[in-house]
Amino acid sequence: MRVHLVTMPWHPLDLPSLQLGLLNRIVRQARPGDEVTEFHGSLRWAEFLLEHSGGRLGPGEYVEVGSDAIFHGLGDWVFSGVLYDDPGWGLARLRDYAAGRDVFIDTALAMRPYAASFVDACATEVLAAGPDVVGFTTTFMQNVPSLALARELKRRRPELTVVLGGSNCDGPMGHALHRNHPFVDHVVRGEAEYTFPALLRHLDAGTDPTDVPGLCWWDGTVSRANTETRRTVAPADIPSPDYDQWQTALDASPVLEYIHPKLVVEGARGCWWGEKHHCTFCGLNGTAMAFRAKPGERLWTEIDRLVRRHRLLDVVTVDNIIDMAYFRDFLPRVVDSGWDLRLHYEVKSNLTPAQLRLLGDSGTVHIQPGIESLGSRVLDLMDKGVTGARNVRTLRECENHALTCSWNLLYGFPGETAEDYTPVIDQLPALVHLQPPSGAHRIQLERFSPHFTDPGLGFGKRRPAEMYQHVYDLPEDELTDLVYLFDSEPAGIAGPAERRLQEAVAAWRAGHEHSRLLFEEDGAELLVHDRRHGRPPATHRFTGWGAAALRHLEAGRTVSALRRLLTADGYELPGEDLAAWVGRARELGLVFRDGATYVSLPTWGEPVRLSEGAR
Repeated sequence: MRVHLVTMPWHPLDLPSLQLGLLNRIVRQARPGDEVTEFHGSLRWAEFLLEHSGGRLGPGEYVEVGSDAIFHGLGDWVFSGVLYDDPGWGLARLRDYAAGRDVFIDTALAMRPYAASFVDACATEVLAAGPDVVGFTTTFMQNVPSLALARELKRRRPELTVVLGGSNCDGPMGHALHRNHPFVDHVVRGEAEYTFPALLRHLDAGTDPTDVPGLCWWDGTVSRANTETRRTVAPADIPSPDYDQWQTALDASPVLEYIHPKLVVEGARGCWWGEKHHCTFCGLNGTAMAFRAKPGERLWTEIDRLVRRHRLLDVVTVDNIIDMAYFRDFLPRVVDSGWDLRLHYEVKSNLTPAQLRLLGDSGTVHIQPGIESLGSRVLDLMDKGVTGARNVRTLRECENHALTCSWNLLYGFPGETAEDYTPVIDQLPALVHLQPPSGAHRIQLERFSPHFTDPGLGFGKRRPAEMYQHVYDLPEDELTDLVYLFDSEPAGIAGPAERRLQEAVAAWRAGHEHSRLLFEEDGAELLVHDRRHGRPPATHRFTGWGAAALRHLEAGRTVSALRRLLTADGYELPGEDLAAWVGRARELGLVFRDGATYVSLPTWGEPVRLSEGAR
């Protein structure tokens, strides 16, 4: 059997498709006689735009539509006219949507005229491989491009078997995709390691796949959806990806000169925190929350193989959260290797300074710590299991260990009030030397999140997000099953409080590049050099218990706990002096207050920073 695996726009151009890399290995291990080929449609789309637009639409414009506009559906809209045989489909709705939300759509408008000829060229190239089965992987805005190509493939070759899988197919979304698009023969819901080979065996035998868990298939004209399994794939059965065909396509591509390619690896699936305390807003793990991780030695072996084979040192892990065992059995191996790797990791924001130091020593350069907020009450509403003070400490330690930190400041949680944000907003100017969030974003209702599954948490009314009106030509009841994002009644802060938060975050982002707040030890003195945006340059000098206090507050302390520590150090503290000193330090912006806890803000050392335009 000839199996052709396809990833369509808008997969990131600098990354291989982990899904295709895994599926390639899965099929070849389970069915060594099958021929497996790949089509990297995202790369092809970037090439197509570059050539046919005369360089006007390059990889930068690809990112603008495919990544930056992900919550506006622009990437899917570019291809919806092809899916519905109407070049003008959804244009008026998109214009109304963009006008109401101040969304820039000119780049997407410029791309859409190329979509039909691109899909036509894709169909020709895919069919030239002579496939028996074409398997699409779809995540985020890959649905409509995949459906448009699938429809054209079946129009040209009706006997071809078309299969869809990926995150967009999880749960009810997969069945809705199937029953609304008759040119899709099968939809794999959930993990594919066991399901896809089982489906291929049925196709070989010509039998109905009634026993394949979660699979959607056609019983005549009726769309069947087999019951999904609660069984998850064991780590031992998750293969190491094969990126050879991606490498060949990339090496021959003119897009290569525009990007910095990276490798993608997978150490774990699920979320160990979510198993105990599912963050109320998060739906990323879908129906597979159970946490499973490969042993650190095996993960290192996989990375070693991929790095040697592809000669790339940037390695992105797709784990939603790092396995804490990796601080014992994986990261030390990376350190001992002596390799100049550049790792990218998602972590929890309560890591210790020692753990963050180990990440830095291992070559980790970029982390996503899921900070989300700097206010403890809002973090409690999220069920994050951390405090605002701890998150500020994490931001400070990222500076100390030269870790680039990506995070979003989220708001709009049921039960939050302006009073929850006022003390945080008041202190944001003091944090301008620490890495700012990408912005202040109101949360959306995500399928699979506790907010979605339990209307009692505050989002009782919900409807498919407005952006899907210019993406799909389907009735609302079908969209309700098909889509991942939903609109609901407003929750949390609004009006002046919301504007003040957004303005404060914008000011933080604008002032960060040239801001510093640095510790320096000078004999018995502890110096703090303040070069933060919005404050006059100053150097503060601390001696005796004042210097000790500022160092103790690096871990975050209450005033009473700080007093006990200083007394244990042998210092005598008269009356109210300590409380007054802490108050003065806060006025100077040298400490951050979260409830009764204070955490010091100066950093040790000065990491190199790039301006926004240079990143």
